[in-house]
Amino acid sequence: MHQIIRRSSILLSLLLLLSCASGKDLEGQLDKSFSKAEHSLPWFRGIMVYEPASKNVIFEHNSHKYFTPASTTKLLSFYNGLKLLKDSIPGLNYTISNDTLYFSGTGDPTFLHNEFDSAKILNFLRSTPNTIAFVSPKAPMEAYGPGWAWDDYNYGFSAERSPFPLYGNVLSFDLTADSLTVVPSYFSERLMKDTSGIVKRVRRSRKTNDFEIPLFGTSAFQQNIPFITSSELTAALLSDTLHRAVIIPKNLPVDLKLDQKILSHPVDSLFIKMLQDSDNLFAEQLLLIAAGEISDTLQTEIAIDHMKQEFLKNLPDDLQWVDGSGLSRYNLTTPRNMVWLLERIYAEVDKERLFKLLPAGGISGTIKNDYKAPQDKPPFVFAKTGTLKNNHSLSGYLVTASGKVLIFSFMNSNYLVPTTEVKAEMDNILRTLYLNY
Repeated sequence: MHQIIRRSSILLSLLLLLSCASGKDLEGQLDKSFSKAEHSLPWFRGIMVYEPASKNVIFEHNSHKYFTPASTTKLLSFYNGLKLLKDSIPGLNYTISNDTLYFSGTGDPTFLHNEFDSAKILNFLRSTPNTIAFVSPKAPMEAYGPGWAWDDYNYGFSAERSPFPLYGNVLSFDLTADSLTVVPSYFSERLMKDTSGIVKRVRRSRKTNDFEIPLFGTSAFQQNIPFITSSELTAALLSDTLHRAVIIPKNLPVDLKLDQKILSHPVDSLFIKMLQDSDNLFAEQLLLIAAGEISDTLQTEIAIDHMKQEFLKNLPDDLQWVDGSGLSRYNLTTPRNMVWLLERIYAEVDKERLFKLLPAGGISGTIKNDYKAPQDKPPFVFAKTGTLKNNHSLSGYLVTASGKVLIFSFMNSNYLVPTTEVKAEMDNILRTLYLNY
């Protein structure tokens, strides 16, 4: 408790000191105060603040050091989408040969998702007079990204990657005092009631799609749990949903080309889901969709390698980027890499559109309850958060009270204090910049 009070006093002193500074004085005071606080705060942190209009670095501290970016990795996936995807994403690829409609997935995560309208593709598949055949990917796809935690399999944020996601690749459980609703209902026969009274939430078997549910009478809850994906399950779920057979062909016609597409949703609707809700599946699938646009294979590595070679080769520091969501601790980058990326995005995307896509402090997304603007003032922080245990980052844009736009990346690693304390320290710095620059 004494440590928390002491650190809070340091932060308050920092805020009061900086509130009297402006311009170059502000830069010097930031540097002095940040370095002083470094000896008292028990974690590693780095920051870079940059003004794109003047191309000046306002402040930096450990900006060349490496951190685990967590979900701020989604800003890389966002840039990937901006560069490689069109205004609307493809929902499926198909062709008709003889009396069969052959189709494959594009990676689109919106089909049968409860937040998206799937009528276009549903009606297309339901209305065809042809036999429906799902074409599995030529190359096997890893359901998990490199470095994902295997024991997160029961959490909705860790849905598996797949070529044709259905229902967001999760089961939705809604338990009340006397009933249980499961979507999709296809899995209803795979539910087992817990007889021990120990299970309080739904729990999936690690290696099978069998689910243990609590006894009725426990507290009501809603829970999403990933299911194990496969081509066979995709065909079975589609058959159940369409009320007609969907087959997996054993032999494909020679030189079969799935050269027709059905467009699904505007790409911005996926960006919003990824950036504001920090949806991991959407981030992963956006990389797969992009890979499918530049190759005939849905592989995350294809999109990442292409981006690094074509659009990220001038990053100030080397980048270790392995997945779309940031679930992997193998991802490593620096604050100045993130500022470089954000500057490119700011130069290429209309500001009004960009700020609508990103979470806004005190208003939307993962910072709805943080970085609130003064009363009756518009939001001043538009940024992506990233949190893994003992790591928290925030990278984005800050609009000062004088109307200047700053780009910043604030990264924290190896802390044992509550994340709320880390956020409070960040809020003080960002709010001071807002008021005084």
